[in-house]
Amino acid sequence: MNITVKEKLPLLFLLAISLSWGFYYQGEHWFNNYGAANFEWLFLLDALLVLPLLCFVCIKDKKQAAVKAALLCGIAVLVGSYIIPAQSKFIWHYLESGRYLLLAFILLFELVAMLTVYLAISAALRQKSEPELAISKPIHRLLGKGVTAGLLEFETRIWTYALFAKHISPAQFHGEQHFSYHLKDDAKTNALGFILLIALEIPLVHLLLHFAWSPIAANIVSGLTLLSLVFFIAEYRAMARRPLSVDKKNLYIRFGIYNTRVVALDNIAGVALHRGYIARGADNKRYNFAGHPNLAIELRQSDDTVKHLYLGVDQPQAFIDCIQSRLQTSAMKLSGNLNY
Repeated sequence: MNITVKEKLPLLFLLAISLSWGFYYQGEHWFNNYGAANFEWLFLLDALLVLPLLCFVCIKDKKQAAVKAALLCGIAVLVGSYIIPAQSKFIWHYLESGRYLLLAFILLFELVAMLTVYLAISAALRQKSEPELAISKPIHRLLGKGVTAGLLEFETRIWTYALFAKHISPAQFHGEQHFSYHLKDDAKTNALGFILLIALEIPLVHLLLHFAWSPIAANIVSGLTLLSLVFFIAEYRAMARRPLSVDKKNLYIRFGIYNTRVVALDNIAGVALHRGYIARGADNKRYNFAGHPNLAIELRQSDDTVKHLYLGVDQPQAFIDCIQSRLQTSAMKLSGNLNY
């Protein structure tokens, strides 16, 4: 999922106005006549006029721009409810009541994701097609390709593997050779341990927050924890079912439930065994659940600033042999075509 700098401008603008107007409203200085000029319409113009206009200017897909504008404006209203003093709020009281609409939008997003799951799995079972395509096709048909579609695709994949993983097998995925990663350093067992800990923690923390803080806080924290539990369950069930795959042209990196990275074999400069820790960096990407990555891939040309890929797989030497064999075959074909 590629996001250009231009598409990030609305979010950066929201952060900028939140900080600057927060300083303006919360302080007593000559900017606001020492607290006497905290007019809410100042933030209102930036948040509900300039911000949505910026979304439509920076994002080509108007449907995607409208969704992003609605989401960012909702966040801006939430920010305004905290930074604008209570005595300066007049219109803002009405806007704050719109938070229920935002909640309804989020619930609708979840319902659409679950419905898409059902349709995607039904299509996959009927046609024996690749699960990735079964998930992405209806979403792209509805929303096109973009940030919103990518988020919904990720959300749909979570529910797919949380609820219907038993209907998916590695053989259904596109590719001629498949490689697993769930056995390395007991990655799947460790994930199951996290799931059990979260499940045991939920009732205990809920009771503690209910009596020590407030019932509302307990419900919010428990709800968020349940969502994280669904995420870990989906990740756990996807580990053994979403393989890394290789065909004649591409390497398909599928790890857990995250979106697939497609790497052209022609763009691979080299692949080798790797040992030791790899720190996060703008020029590298790690795909590894437990321990240290055991494979390093160097790219000829950077992919979104990423020059090196580090993987943790169950059979690293077999993976290296596969990639090198295909690179040699591709080189021989290219040499033959040049000689001809």
